[in-house]
Amino acid sequence: MATGYRGTIKDFPGADPLRDVEVLRKAMKGFGTDENAIIELLGSRPNKQRVPLKAAYKTTYGKDLVSDLKSELRGNFESLVLAMLKAPAHFDASELREAISGAGTDEACLIEILSSRSNAEIREITKIYKAEYGKSLEDAISGDTSGHFRRLLVSLSQVQTLSQLWIFYYILHITLCIKNTPAYFAERLHKAMQGAGTKDRTLIRIMVSRSEVDMLDIRQEYLRLYGMSLYTAISGDTSGDYKKLLLKLCGGSD
Repeated sequence: MATGYRGTIKDFPGADPLRDVEVLRKAMKGFGTDENAIIELLGSRPNKQRVPLKAAYKTTYGKDLVSDLKSELRGNFESLVLAMLKAPAHFDASELREAISGAGTDEACLIEILSSRSNAEIREITKIYKAEYGKSLEDAISGDTSGHFRRLLVSLSQVQTLSQLWIFYYILHITLCIKNTPAYFAERLHKAMQGAGTKDRTLIRIMVSRSEVDMLDIRQEYLRLYGMSLYTAISGDTSGDYKKLLLKLCGGSD
């Protein structure tokens, strides 16, 4: 894989949170919403320039940015915008919570997050999970999964090295993720868009969480594995403002 920065979203030169929230406020005021203004702004700022917008909005307008966006936006576009306004560890913690507490455990989501984040990232996620949900991530996983899979995930959530783990039923996915993370995510994206109905939660989570990590490599792997660019796949499988913002995160049509 190529070295250097492999994300698609880069720092926006001279970004000013106070000026940015003015753009967002104007986009939501009056009759109708200027979705393109929201897409252009959020789609050209990395996470560290997006997250502070919540505090800047509150300071400037005395209102909650997330609440205002929720009242203006709908559907998958709304979900994507709100995901982009969460700090990475907070976003991961909320996705793990949903994977555990939703209807049926989303085991693939648990594997995806716990096996692709660094030890430091997992420590931060577990700290936030406990603070936000009043229960340790380890206890949440233990209560919602069983057998070998539970022991495997608990080991991951405790930040043990993977080389110490026994080979369990789901180890194939974890091995692929560790061995070739971009190929693993390319496969996850392909499965999310394949067949009837798109798994939008998976699509949103991967596009948001990998856009500043290895999206360029994921794009290369997607093209290699499926003979089609990720950009083309997303374009054919999504629509409207949701599609526009996803394509910003994808960052190119190669």
